[in-house]
Amino acid sequence: MRQGTKSKILDAAERLFAERGFADTSLRLITSHAEVNLASVNYHFGSKKELIQAVLMRYLEQFMPLVDKAMLEHIEGDRPPNLDQVFSSFIDPLLEMNQVKKHGTAMFLLLLGRGYTDSQGHLRKFITHHFGEVLSRFQEAVRLAYPELSDSDIFWRLHFTLGTVVFTMASSTALKDIASADFNEDLNTEGLIRKVIPYLAAGVGAPT
Repeated sequence: MRQGTKSKILDAAERLFAERGFADTSLRLITSHAEVNLASVNYHFGSKKELIQAVLMRYLEQFMPLVDKAMLEHIEGDRPPNLDQVFSSFIDPLLEMNQVKKHGTAMFLLLLGRGYTDSQGHLRKFITHHFGEVLSRFQEAVRLAYPELSDSDIFWRLHFTLGTVVFTMASSTALKDIASADFNEDLNTEGLIRKVIPYLAAGVGAPT
């Protein structure tokens, strides 16, 4: 019974966070949609902040090990990777999120974007605490691919990369409609990801 209640809360919270953002979604709204009482949220999660983290963790615990495996292959390979290879390594882990749940890839990216635009600083600390080694290996792979980049260059370029991903996923429905109407392109989430990856690699690889 408890597991059922916990899942109902997580599912309702995930849907509302994606639709409305973290800041504009109250615990009372979540409990109303999940058809549980506020005490259930406090019992299972303790606070709204911990509920937000739990919603993302359902994806991160599947996503991050796949990314880590790919980055280790780049770092330990016989030849340094190029940036296109490094960023393309995110495609399969992202698509795997559809196995977590239906439309999981789009939902995961939208939730990450919400965390970024809603200024949820605790999420950065949470992700760094649990997956700091994975993030470090990603940065190491970027350094191997483009050794001329300084630490400051990497910080800014990855920051701009994240911003591009956030905007793209937040606008994904409109972008798909425009692609269909103006260019006769029938894009799904995978197609959108495959379009943005070369742009990200080229941006990070721009001359210093």
